[in-house]
Amino acid sequence: MTDTTTPPSTDETPVDPVDRVLARAEARSGVRVFGAAQALQDEATVARPDSDGEQWDREERAALRRVPGLSTELEDVTEVEYRQLRLENVVLVGVHAQGDQEDAENSLRELAALAETAGAVVLDGVLQRRPHPDPATYVGRGKAQELKDIVAAVGADTVIADTELAPSQRRALEDVVKVKVIDRTTVILDIFSQHAKSREGKAQVELAQLEYLLPRLRGWGDSMSRQAGGQVGAGGAGMGSRGPGETKIELDRRRIRTKMAQLRRQLRDFAPAREAKRAERKRNTIPSVAIAGYTNAGKSSLLNRLTSAGVLVENALFATLDATVRRSETTDGRVYTLTDTVGFVRNLPHQLVEAFRSTLEEVGDADVIVHIVDGSHPDPAAQLATVRDVIGDVGGRDIPEIVVFNKSDLVDEDTRLLLRGLEPKALFASSRTGEGIDELRAAIEAALPLPAVEIDVLIPYDRGDLVSAIHEQGMILAQGHEEGGTAVSARVGEHLASRLAPFVR
Repeated sequence: MTDTTTPPSTDETPVDPVDRVLARAEARSGVRVFGAAQALQDEATVARPDSDGEQWDREERAALRRVPGLSTELEDVTEVEYRQLRLENVVLVGVHAQGDQEDAENSLRELAALAETAGAVVLDGVLQRRPHPDPATYVGRGKAQELKDIVAAVGADTVIADTELAPSQRRALEDVVKVKVIDRTTVILDIFSQHAKSREGKAQVELAQLEYLLPRLRGWGDSMSRQAGGQVGAGGAGMGSRGPGETKIELDRRRIRTKMAQLRRQLRDFAPAREAKRAERKRNTIPSVAIAGYTNAGKSSLLNRLTSAGVLVENALFATLDATVRRSETTDGRVYTLTDTVGFVRNLPHQLVEAFRSTLEEVGDADVIVHIVDGSHPDPAAQLATVRDVIGDVGGRDIPEIVVFNKSDLVDEDTRLLLRGLEPKALFASSRTGEGIDELRAAIEAALPLPAVEIDVLIPYDRGDLVSAIHEQGMILAQGHEEGGTAVSARVGEHLASRLAPFVR
């Protein structure tokens, strides 16, 4: 790596001690030091509508304020201390092989956005180039010591590694840097636990957290000792101390396994209701369209544009965890469903893929997948590959796919040409400006499967329910009124065709 040592200053301005430490760490050339980590969507791309007006005294209004005269202890309150929420200060660290620097930087920026969504302030980020992560401390003993200096200089509380650390790596790195060390998986699980709203979503997140926690339990002191047994003289603690012989950590593991079994049973109990709804849609031959894509790509925004669903839209990662199903209709009267699903992310923890398999089944059982990609993202090809990997894991490789580059209002013409080369048949859309929404609706209608059976029936006037069912579930080809009833030519599903069989002409 090129030497980037800061040249000596020629003026009399004193050098900030933080800059000095960062420059010294950079000069040792094993670690690349970033400035403040950049989130996926920076200030220039966040909407600032003029209708909000000026934000007067925003900080003061958000602060806690003590009301005089309510205290039962203090009679003379002359000064009030305003306290604000203190966010966790973090430093990011990653390891990349030679030639993967750009991809590693994008991954670190994504980790910064994850950390900010979880409620932390990213102070700095560092990358180290080495063939393989160190099996002991992830970055190696010497670089871990340099990381400790950076953490001390910027005043961080936590170090986040851009991978899933082994339990031994996390403990060894903590012993060196002297602050809490967590990994990418922990941050994603934390975001999921904050955003889960439904009972099923909360159970899925808790199961994933326990699966992750089980091999990472640590014990200190009494946690590692057995409950006493035997005689006092033989080293036991005497009467009242004889137990099953489990250590505290073994007891914790047993309780976690019991809780995991309860959660799996609970998730199985949710399955029949979901399967019944899905079977009813299939029985009525209602096609389903799943909106899949990377987290923060704009899936919920497009669902709102297409159906007026009113789903929560937020510039945050994993704002949507619970699948949302909405009804829509084609121009020729066919009814179909649109499903907003949980977003994907690179290195999505396998615990979450397993726990959210019931939600991801909505993608695997869909008739059409609308694959949303953030067109303004620095690495859309990685987004495409990541989402397609997860779609393949849930059995959706053979389902028709419509690729949509969203946020086209943030994409210039040169970038559009590059994206077009990446996916020649892709559509460009913007949920903010409405660009491409009509084209997307037309593409969905064209991709939906047609009802299987073509019929020509004469339905008596007293069976208006069957005419209504044809309009709702089928595709009308021709309709007229005769003396004996309503003449209809249409394409319908097999179930409805069997109901209409007595009236076939």
